[in-house]
Amino acid sequence: MGMSEYYQEIRRKVGSELIFMPSVAGIIRDGEGKILFQNKGNGEKWSLPAGAIEPGEAPAEAVVREVWEETGLHIVPEKILGVFGGKDFRYQYPNGHKVEYVVFVFECKIRGGDHNPIDSETAELRYFSAENRPELALPYPESIFTETCSEKTEFQWDEGWVKV
Repeated sequence: MGMSEYYQEIRRKVGSELIFMPSVAGIIRDGEGKILFQNKGNGEKWSLPAGAIEPGEAPAEAVVREVWEETGLHIVPEKILGVFGGKDFRYQYPNGHKVEYVVFVFECKIRGGDHNPIDSETAELRYFSAENRPELALPYPESIFTETCSEKTEFQWDEGWVKV
């Protein structure tokens, strides 16, 4: 849905300078175990369905919203695969805005919907195997794509709340 009012207000105050951005991303697999990736169609590298956490929103709520907006899929976050950030997660958008992401990455299960993005941020959605995935805009560790995640933290989704 583009930049929220909250982040627009921050940008009005700081311009394109570096800001921290708490974010979420979802690993969504098809029946063959391939992972869904998004291309924004502006020459950028591919990404996981992802986006910023809004004020008052829990990370699990944010991944549900962001995945729906960018893919048209209704998902349930099942496991957290990791939280990543630091200098390697700095990114500059084509418009010059600089961010340093702190990303909560969830493994998600599809509950419904169609591959039909709600917003205009997605030019293409495609499933890739972990071994043949496209080049990504952020340097996620290999393990989030290849591990079975059986030893990761499990979450129970219940009416907007996540129970560990």
